[in-house]
Amino acid sequence: MDIVINGGASDVVRIIVILTIITLAPFMLLMMTCFTRIIIVLGFLRQAMGLQQTPPTQVLVGLALFITFFIMAPVISEINEEALQPYNNRQIETSEFLDRASVPVKEFMLTQTGLDELSFFRSLSPETGLEDLEPMQLPMSILVPAFTLSELKRAFLMGFLIYIPFLVIDTIVASTLMSMGMIMLPPVMISMPFKILLFVVVDGWGLLVRTLIMSFN
Repeated sequence: MDIVINGGASDVVRIIVILTIITLAPFMLLMMTCFTRIIIVLGFLRQAMGLQQTPPTQVLVGLALFITFFIMAPVISEINEEALQPYNNRQIETSEFLDRASVPVKEFMLTQTGLDELSFFRSLSPETGLEDLEPMQLPMSILVPAFTLSELKRAFLMGFLIYIPFLVIDTIVASTLMSMGMIMLPPVMISMPFKILLFVVVDGWGLLVRTLIMSFN
């Protein structure tokens, strides 16, 4: 009882908030950061090259995570300075902490969200008065699915562009084998080394990572 009277109750609230954030962290990472676009594009690359298990999924997820932390570093830094530090110093309450922390995240998501997606979820929402709100005033229930839909759209477009050079190689190899009468030889077996060689020669990993990072700027 003495602990609660002496301010322990606020500590309990802080612990509950921290545990809630930790619980929701995987979903926040997937739905509110650049992780979705990055991991989908990396998956498209592996399929386009015809490599089913190379690089391993754990490596791709790890690479996507560190690229995500690199891109989201300014957002994380702003949340730490504007929300987390004042909250830890007991300068603001929990509700204000959540409001301050959501501002950098909303700004990031809005820069990557298309107007069509925002309008789409605005029109489907049962809430009234959303059409009169500024984008920053929209609730997360509108921003998060609109942002995710925009990320999926861009990721699939980038995946399509990645497929094109490898598809050209597959077509050339298949046509060559057919002209030589080697119909029984799988074209993928012959084209895979050429695709790997092309990817290495043009510094494919560097180009891909650079393109992913620049796509958020």
